[in-house]
Amino acid sequence: MELPGALPNNAPRTHTTQPILTGTSVLAVKYADGVMMSSDTLASYGGLARFSNIVRLHPVGDNTLIGCTGDLSDFDQVKRHLHDLIVEDFCADDGDKITAPEIYSYLSRLLYNKRSKMNPYWTSLIVGGVSNGKTFLGIVDKLGMNFEEDFLTTGYGSHLALPILRNKWKPDMTEAEAKALLDECMRVLFYRDCRTINKITTGKITGAGPASVSAPYSVTTEWDLESFKKSKSSGDSAGSW
Repeated sequence: MELPGALPNNAPRTHTTQPILTGTSVLAVKYADGVMMSSDTLASYGGLARFSNIVRLHPVGDNTLIGCTGDLSDFDQVKRHLHDLIVEDFCADDGDKITAPEIYSYLSRLLYNKRSKMNPYWTSLIVGGVSNGKTFLGIVDKLGMNFEEDFLTTGYGSHLALPILRNKWKPDMTEAEAKALLDECMRVLFYRDCRTINKITTGKITGAGPASVSAPYSVTTEWDLESFKKSKSSGDSAGSW
């Protein structure tokens, strides 16, 4: 006897078709010495701000840094694939180390393969690195679509942060200038993106060594603007700002 609404025993295999626990925007820029990325540490369960200490920037090997927007369980699985790839490269013991463009190419094939099987990794991944004195920055989305740029955004950052990066980014930025620009963008996202919190990590990768990711920190904010002080509703109504 089958329960009402239950699938028959010979039903086709089904897959997750929407993300569950998610992270929002990742921002990345090239600068004079390498690549820098920023993201917040919030993991949202639907509309619930469930976890506030999830780092979505991850070093891979000696010269690559990746950042993830989307489903965090899928990101964990991607990291397992990358770990296996790094172990395989180490075991080859041929004197070469896997580079950021190779990681980028691998991820584009991996995500395209998954979506072709109608079971995509629900993620957008930014890949940055430095190898042979050249900086690299590329993005791969859940469909396997990929391209390279001098600055990249994912999530809501593609609507709010990308215009700021287009106006203020320059190729010879110092590390301090790059961080100041990313902090400015993260401040705007904190103001406007309800899936963002003011707890940010910044990662960087240079030719000097492996990638590093900072401890969480907060950007300065300003809430005493005149439009915040002066209510637009009448005194007797609940109203809004």
